[in-house]
Amino acid sequence: MATIIPFRGIRPAGDKVHLVASRAVDGYSSADLNGKLKTNPFSFLHVINPDFSDGKRTKPGSPERLQKIKAKYLQFREENVFLQDPEPCYYIYRQQKSGQQYTGLIGCSSIDDYFSGVIKIHEQTLTEREEKLKQYLEVCDFNAEPVLFSYPNDAAIDSITEQTVKTTPVYDFTTTDKVRHTLWVISEPEKVKSIQAHFSSIKAVYIADGHHRSASSALLGKSRRESNPGYTGKEAYNFYLGVFFPETQLKIYDFNRVVKDLNGLTAKEFLDKVAETFELREKGSAIYKPMAKHNFSMYLDGKWYSLNPKKGIVNDREPVGSLDAFLLTEYILSPILNIHDLKTDKRIGFVSGIKGMEELRNQVDNWKAKVAFGLYPVSMDQLKRIADTNSIMPPKTTWVEPKMRSGLVIYSLSE
Repeated sequence: MATIIPFRGIRPAGDKVHLVASRAVDGYSSADLNGKLKTNPFSFLHVINPDFSDGKRTKPGSPERLQKIKAKYLQFREENVFLQDPEPCYYIYRQQKSGQQYTGLIGCSSIDDYFSGVIKIHEQTLTEREEKLKQYLEVCDFNAEPVLFSYPNDAAIDSITEQTVKTTPVYDFTTTDKVRHTLWVISEPEKVKSIQAHFSSIKAVYIADGHHRSASSALLGKSRRESNPGYTGKEAYNFYLGVFFPETQLKIYDFNRVVKDLNGLTAKEFLDKVAETFELREKGSAIYKPMAKHNFSMYLDGKWYSLNPKKGIVNDREPVGSLDAFLLTEYILSPILNIHDLKTDKRIGFVSGIKGMEELRNQVDNWKAKVAFGLYPVSMDQLKRIADTNSIMPPKTTWVEPKMRSGLVIYSLSE
């Protein structure tokens, strides 16, 4: 059963929250990042990029950089840019973006749930990246970007959420990317106790985004336990920050592929090889988007195509083998284009569905890629089936929204 606990959140002062909360660094162009750092002294980007303040360069991930990150974070706390709630709370977060609305609950998950499998995973993590993030947490000692979880809709939790969002929020602001962020604090002891109890009746929660953050937090907790044999299990390092959305409050977008060349083939030779395993239909110059599971779109030489696997290709009883991302790799990327390792091959790129089919066309038309493939989004049922069978999805299979800003609610790993 899931252990999701309240915590004493460290949050921006109300008059500064719209200035503090930031997207991930890779969400900004270099020019935009420098502009934010130059014009906004309260941005959480100053914590993530502490070199900007003193102009002294440090290597990303180095002990020197990590110490500077922690020092900048502590400076923000000393200057009351961040304030800490006096009692353990849960937080309701709502994001409104491009006509979509997402409402979830922020709390802390247990590393024991990660180790026992109550927290379900669907993505393989890289040991090197796990260790780097663990070192980051060891030195910096806080979580600023929550792991994105989903859980089966629970009527009791939904009811508390619905009651809460009718009250006045502590934050309500819109960022320059036209995304509205709203936050409510749940501090009443009875409601806090009720939420924790109802989560304890949920058998499993699913990581939607943040597998490496989960793995590194679990590694940190395990390491600290080993160095503290008398641990009780209640220490802060036994938990890590998460934002939990009911299944119906998440949206899974497609994650598409672009390839730089045709592996020495002419366009006709490539199309002939694709036609051996797929029914190939030319759709002309107008954008074509996949219409259903196992339907692919392809853009090549100014034309769109519809691809459907021929009879006998797909076995829907296979959790991984029936995924469209797997089918594309198994029957086109690997045997025809000689792309076998999606994590390391420089000839393949990935485009999130929020950028639309237009981005696939643009990359091909602008010679950044030779061919592009559009995939139908994975369903929540498919994601859960993968996780429940201890299977692993191919890399870059899902793009899940919403993405929460860093620095909106922080969890201390030692307080």
